[in-house]
Amino acid sequence: MVVKIGVIKCGNIGTSPVIDLVLDERADRPNIDVRTVGSGAKMNPEQIEDAVPKIADFDPEFVVFISPNPGAPGPAKARELLSAMDIPAIIVGDAPGIRAKDEMDEQGLGYILVKADPMIGARRELLDPTEMASFNSDVLKVLAATGAYRVVQSTLDAVIAAAEAGNDIELPKVVISAEKAVDAAGFANPYAKAKALAAYTIAEKVADVDVKGCFMTKEAEKYIPIVASAHEMLSAAAKLAVEAREIEKANDTVLRTPHGAQGQTVSKTALMDKPQ
Repeated sequence: MVVKIGVIKCGNIGTSPVIDLVLDERADRPNIDVRTVGSGAKMNPEQIEDAVPKIADFDPEFVVFISPNPGAPGPAKARELLSAMDIPAIIVGDAPGIRAKDEMDEQGLGYILVKADPMIGARRELLDPTEMASFNSDVLKVLAATGAYRVVQSTLDAVIAAAEAGNDIELPKVVISAEKAVDAAGFANPYAKAKALAAYTIAEKVADVDVKGCFMTKEAEKYIPIVASAHEMLSAAAKLAVEAREIEKANDTVLRTPHGAQGQTVSKTALMDKPQ
């Protein structure tokens, strides 16, 4: 059976660019078929009302909806529409989504919430397209190297396996903490693990600083250095994440979890070994 997966991208968080790619990293996985629709940078209810019916036309086995802050008006509208459909749906969001967990439970939705997927410093004095891209590249590096993306991969792969087997889909209820991410990364070296924990924890705090700079501080001479400092924090976190992976590479203990020829997840550590 080929499992059809619908993905709706609303606005952007650091997990958004790769949410569909982590399921088919070599573009040759035979047991899934993915369609993605998006609202671009905007995440208003009117964009959502257009995107959700389009993905429903694909008749997927399940839907993944990803956005910042699942409690915001646009994502809340998406949750309302998805909960009314007879299609299992999983909400992927950032730390503010934790406040909407009970609502998602009541709506019959699953969720994956990535605590270290931080809000960007959206002040015009700081944020131009280059800064935006640089910030997101640092988020990608942190979430990849610390193991957060592997949690997303393994969680969605379990849903795919259930759908492929014809079983009822058990919707995930996952909050990705630093410990959960780093455990999934499978670090063999304790110093690498410590660096990864530090990277993830710093990235979690970036959102707090950016919220202060974007929403709680009115004077430009105060909020500009605040949001700039948050971006510097994330840059430092990305460097720590890279250092953690480099330690594992030096020891030839990098855990890799590719998809096999039949779509199953296989694994390896030594670079020259074949995944099993």
